Formats: sequence, C-alpha cells, structure tokens
Amino acid sequence: MSEVMTGPAGGAADVPPAGAHPFRPDSPSGPGTWSLTWHGVRTVAVLELRQRVRSTRWIVSLVAWMVVIGALTALIRSALHGFDISASDADVGATMFGVIVFLVLSLGMLVSPALSATSVNGDRAAGILATMQSTLLSPAELAVGKLLAAWVSALALLVTALPFVLWAYLEGGTQITRLIVTLGLLALTLLVVCAIGLGYSSLTARTPSSAVLTYVTVAFMALGLPLLFALTVPLITSTETVPRRESVEVGQSGDVTSSRCETRTVTTERLHTERSWWLLAPSPYVVVADAAPKPSNGFLGDPLTGIRRGVREARLGPDPVEDWCGDDVSEQSYSERQRQSADLPAAWPYGLGADLLIGAGFLVLTVRRLRTPTARLPRGTRIA
Repeated sequence: MSEVMTGPAGGAADVPPAGAHPFRPDSPSGPGTWSLTWHGVRTVAVLELRQRVRSTRWIVSLVAWMVVIGALTALIRSALHGFDISASDADVGATMFGVIVFLVLSLGMLVSPALSATSVNGDRAAGILATMQSTLLSPAELAVGKLLAAWVSALALLVTALPFVLWAYLEGGTQITRLIVTLGLLALTLLVVCAIGLGYSSLTARTPSSAVLTYVTVAFMALGLPLLFALTVPLITSTETVPRRESVEVGQSGDVTSSRCETRTVTTERLHTERSWWLLAPSPYVVVADAAPKPSNGFLGDPLTGIRRGVREARLGPDPVEDWCGDDVSEQSYSERQRQSADLPAAWPYGLGADLLIGAGFLVLTVRRLRTPTARLPRGTRIA
C-alpha cells in the first residue's frame, strides 16, 4: 500500500509526480531560464545526435568531406614538391602543414553553419520544439544541448580531416606542439561558428534566413575584417616629416658610380597600421596563425608564419627612420625591428577572446529566445 502524506489541515499534501526531474524540484513555474544540469544537456544533445546519425545525408556528407580533403591534400603536396625543387623536405612539409590547416579551417567554417543554423527554427517548424519546451528542460539546457550536439558533429568533420593533417605533419618541419595548438584552436573556432548559427536559428523563423545570416557573419569574421582593415588605409595615412637614409651619388670614375648613404629630412605619407591592427585579431585565420609555434626548422615561408609576421609588423607601425640604403646599418636596423616584432605580446588571445565573446553572446540570445511563455512569435510560426 502506498503511503499517503498529509498536510497541516489533515488533507493530502502536494506530492511530486512520478518521473519528475531527479535534480530539480517540480514547481508551478517550471524550471528557471538559466537552470543547467548535465542530465538535461546530455538528454538534448543525445536526441539531436541520434537524429543526425539516422540521416543518410550526414553519412554522405562525411564521406564527401573526406574525399574532398584527401584529393586537395594530394594536389597540394604534388604542387609544393614540384614548385621549388631546391626547397628542403622540412620546408615543404611546414608549408604543406600551413596550407592544409587553412584548407580545413575554411571548409570547416563553410560546413559547420549547416549543423546549427536550422536547429531551433527547424524543430519549431516541425512541431518538436514546443514538446521539448513543455518538459522540465530549461531554456539553457535546450540551448547548450543543441550547441553541444552541433559542436560534436563539427568535431566529427575535424576528426575525418585529421589523417590528412597528420600527413602534412609527417612531411616534416612541424613540431608536435604546433600540431596540438592548431587542432585545439580549430576546434574552438568551430564551436564559435556553431554558436553563431544556433543564435540566428533562434532569432529567425525561416531556416534559409538563419543559414544565410550565419554564412555572412562567419565570412565577415574570416575575410571581411581583413578587408575592413585594408579599407581603413586612407584613415590611418598621414603626411609627416621624417628622417630618411638614402643613397646619394658622389662621383663617377669611368663606368663606376660611387655613392654614399646620407640622412635627409623628407615630407612623406606614413601608414600608421598600429592604430587599426586590432581589426585583424578576431579573424580565425589570424588567431590560428599567431598561436601556432614556429616551424621546428626555423622556416619563415609557410602561411602560418607569414600571417603572424605580417600582423606583428602592422602592430609596430612605420619605422621611425626610413632606410633605403641597404648597407650594414640597414641590416642592423632590420634586425632590430625583427627583434621588436618578436618581443611583442601575442595577438591571438585578443582575437580568440573576441570570438568566444561573440559565441557566448549568440548563446545567451538563444537561451532568451527559448524562454516560455513566448511573448511574441513571427507571423506564420508553428507552435506545435
């Protein structure tokens, strides 16, 4: 016989219904917006992943992704080995590693939005979202669970591309720390992309709209910010009077012209990139390139090192003295500038922090849009 609980007046007390959430007491108002448990997040993530695994399109996408990455890797390796026969295997390996990393990053940012940009509005259109919102799952658990499922799916793409990244690593010129740091940042970048897609999915009623907005935002972060940096050149260019070392002819003996370096004061236009370099920092390409350690053989011609050096040069701004001589003094000035560039603090923490902040903002937006009851829905939105 079941035990009956009585209240102060002798009546039956409120008894939690069977099957109530084990970690959250049932209440008339339901779970709080920001209530978060691993049980709830895992439940949502597992449901999302099961839907993806049962879809044949997901398997076809993985196979197609692997074939494309493999074919491009083979073509890149063949091109690099045939381009400069004088380059060492380590130099070619370092270059190949940088190119493959950027290839995986580019294709990952192209495919990942499709994994989350239809997550919320797609379920709402199918009448699934309202059912999940009527359970004890909180809006935060729904949002984080969907984000986790999309990220795991994106990591599956990274795992299928891993053999080709390791192929480039085994070509030489890349130390293990460079491989680990690069893979970690690739994973975090995919997380940010998935968060952006999830936010737009909760904001718009139509799945094509959320997908397009996600692609536009990701493209702006990756390529639009460097383009914006280039467009600011007129704003950071000023006319200044600076010293300049240049070669001056002092005489001619037969066919031989003698010259010497002199320092003159000239008025010229100066490009102060130190004022706008921060526009480059949030770009995923800059984050990955700046964080990756240098090649093990000290090679400076690979894409990762080239972008890192370019960003650091932009942070330094113009030289105090323009040097056009090319003599020993010029070499010393160049060495000093390289030392100053190497001593600059890394730029990637600023960029990565900005990217993670953007992803967190879209996640917060998703949680707020999943709150119930909903005060306002777009016209034509299906409730259940």
